[in-house]
Amino acid sequence: MLYKLIYMLHSEISCLNVFRYITFRTILATLTSLILFLIFGEKVIRLLKKMQISQYIQKDAPPNHIQKEGTPTMGGILIILVVLFSTFLWANPKNPYILLSASVLLLFGAIGFVDDYLKIKRKNNKGLSAKAKFLLQSLFSLPISYLVFHVKGFDHHLYVPFFKNIHPDLGVFYIFFIAFVIVATSNAVNLTDGLDGLAISPLVVAFSCYLIFSYVAGHKIISSYLHIPYIAGAGELSVFCGSVIGAGLGFLWYNAYPAEVFMGDVGSLSLGAALGLVAVITKQEIVFVIIGGIFVVEAVSVISQVIYFKITGGKRIFRMAPIHHHFEMKGWPETKVIVRFWIISIILALLGLSTLKLR
Repeated sequence: MLYKLIYMLHSEISCLNVFRYITFRTILATLTSLILFLIFGEKVIRLLKKMQISQYIQKDAPPNHIQKEGTPTMGGILIILVVLFSTFLWANPKNPYILLSASVLLLFGAIGFVDDYLKIKRKNNKGLSAKAKFLLQSLFSLPISYLVFHVKGFDHHLYVPFFKNIHPDLGVFYIFFIAFVIVATSNAVNLTDGLDGLAISPLVVAFSCYLIFSYVAGHKIISSYLHIPYIAGAGELSVFCGSVIGAGLGFLWYNAYPAEVFMGDVGSLSLGAALGLVAVITKQEIVFVIIGGIFVVEAVSVISQVIYFKITGGKRIFRMAPIHHHFEMKGWPETKVIVRFWIISIILALLGLSTLKLR
């Protein structure tokens, strides 16, 4: 929004012409988010402490997690506010993909807010039931998916990485596939958010990859050269991704071990859903299995543990799920688990980006 006001003066001040470039506005959005979070981060943490909005630790959690009880939570609210402000400051506010990304961030943030609020009010770890949460996620994701499907110029084919000639047209069923990706990604990120800085760093890495994918998909010449679908208007999502990256880095400043604040479900559910939507819009939803491999493995570990437990009548695959707790129970220090997961997320991101040329 601001860039349009500035750009109006470019005919009188030629240097302002730079504001029409997505790359320049993406850098500004990233820096704006980061600076805003660093300015308001401590103030929000003090406010959360004053309002006694703090984390509850379950009795069956790893022993070293007891010290985390009382740490302020719901820091995701500031992430959402900063991302939205930076995005609409530097992106085209009329772009449908920007509006839809902002909408999914708010809607899933609302689900997370209710879930966090109930946990705090009840003074336990019981927020929304799994069924209620899934129902709300489905109700919110389906309208978003329908709107994405009907954006003018949006490609309804499903592209398979490494095979440039395999791209089936799912037709109307693509709406349900979009909803599935949004909900699955949201829950996968939520399950990963169990250690200090564990979820936010892979999120920053993943959004960095999709920043590149967004820019490439929205550039007619580059997308043609790389043999990936051109999505008119998708380039503006680079600004949105940049805003998330900046806010994520700002949050990590306070969330790094030992954490001063947690993002809560309000942060993990909303950021996960937004990541899933960006993956769909850029036609790189299958590549997410690689780029977001940490989130995928965390989710699969929980699903596998539950199924195996029921089939075997009480036996377990892992000492505790999600899998990051399994490594803790094996004696790994929390910081070792976190840093090694960060390293893996970077390696997976590089592999995911390599698919741009392997087609």
